[in-house]
Amino acid sequence: MASMSTPAGWDPLKSPKHRAGADAFHLSPFARLARAHVLVGTGDALVTIALANSLFFDLDPNDARWKVFLYLALTMAPLAVVAPFIGPALDRSVGGRRWMIVGVTAARAAVCLVMIDDLQGLMLFPEAFAVLALGKAYSVSRSAVVPTVVRNDDELVEANSKLQLLSGLAVPLAGIPAGVSFAIAGSEGVLVMAVVAYTAGTLAALRIPATQVASAPATAAESAELRGVGVLLAASAMGLIRGIVGFLTFLLLFELRDDPTWNMGAVLALSGAGALVGSAVAPALRRSFSEERMLMMVLGVAVAGGITAAWLGGLAASMLLAAIVAVVSTAGRLAFDSLVQRDAPDANRGRSFAAFELRFQLVWVVGAMIPVLISIPSTMGFLIIAGVAGFALFSYVAGQRAAQKAHVDRPPEGPGIAPDESEPAESATREVGTTPDPTTVDHTRVQPVPPTFKDWEAEDPPGPGQPRATRRRGEREGGPLRDPPSPGR
Repeated sequence: MASMSTPAGWDPLKSPKHRAGADAFHLSPFARLARAHVLVGTGDALVTIALANSLFFDLDPNDARWKVFLYLALTMAPLAVVAPFIGPALDRSVGGRRWMIVGVTAARAAVCLVMIDDLQGLMLFPEAFAVLALGKAYSVSRSAVVPTVVRNDDELVEANSKLQLLSGLAVPLAGIPAGVSFAIAGSEGVLVMAVVAYTAGTLAALRIPATQVASAPATAAESAELRGVGVLLAASAMGLIRGIVGFLTFLLLFELRDDPTWNMGAVLALSGAGALVGSAVAPALRRSFSEERMLMMVLGVAVAGGITAAWLGGLAASMLLAAIVAVVSTAGRLAFDSLVQRDAPDANRGRSFAAFELRFQLVWVVGAMIPVLISIPSTMGFLIIAGVAGFALFSYVAGQRAAQKAHVDRPPEGPGIAPDESEPAESATREVGTTPDPTTVDHTRVQPVPPTFKDWEAEDPPGPGQPRATRRRGEREGGPLRDPPSPGR
């Protein structure tokens, strides 16, 4: 055997050779987040199925409604009061949002474990809404983490679409273990499977990279962009869509409370299928239409779906509308995320997405409170959904046209610069057609100009196989990595 030593001593050990095929077992940061997300989504579906055959809907309707309303109000309290203060601290700490995901998922597993013995007891209500409130906290933290596990904006749009797709897949996947466990041990068995899913999700969340969402507070440019007309109008429309989701969820929960459990399972399955369709259709629509057009289209689909469901009536109508609302919510959120990336290029993605998700969750709770507090027939509820979606569509189109008209009528003060009413003397002495000195322009007053309908029509969509151009004015702090521009760009 050859000697391993040299006159100077022992040779250093060589690094092992790269094993062929090892890359196949390497998970990207996004894949680790997606694995945890699908496990959490499976747990959510299992909890919903377990509650459908419990005391939650076996009480007198009036008694049950007041209890549900009370705990929905308690669910909204931490989101509205605590989250705005805790969120920025979590964003600035390395791994803060990841530990939030780990903590809330582990807490949900513990609550479900306790809930097994309380399915026919009064403690079921606070336990069920504890799971709901923790789920809202998970959604906000997940929205903040997603931009930190991708490399650029194009991957961010694709990542959000994939997560929506996985959420839709989690519902039918949960149906198999739910059916087997329900046949063996009833709702208690379904909750045991939920505990297993949440526990596995907690372990998977520990593998999510510890990243920092934002290292500094929002800048003036970021705040101005997020308050732009286009972003605010889209956020209002998306908020109403989330309110419709919450409204329909509890409308159907009370409507189907006396039906066989499989009816609720069928509605959940159609809702999951709708999320799958929305995730598949939205990227194709985005390649052919602007984000504004996409929001108008999905709102129009919601109007038509509500009217059709009211005309049909019965279980089939409930299943149909659940699928349509899932398509609308999924495609609308993808359009909204893409619009924020386009109109607020300097905004920190994780911080802004988490802030918007928090507002959307609050609107979801408000929408859920309405059918809980007031007994509404399903047909009337479907018409209310059509009316709310119609109002959202009308207000969005009217707001866009008003913004377009204001932009056309604005005096030429320079591209995208709002006139300063507090300094009339300077505006009065400036000659018509002269260009302001760039060294004297206050850039904190710059406001993003919403695109006009002519801009949308003039913008040709990319050809097949060509990536969609992203409009950015520079790198943002705390966002995903981007390759440096090549010379000549």
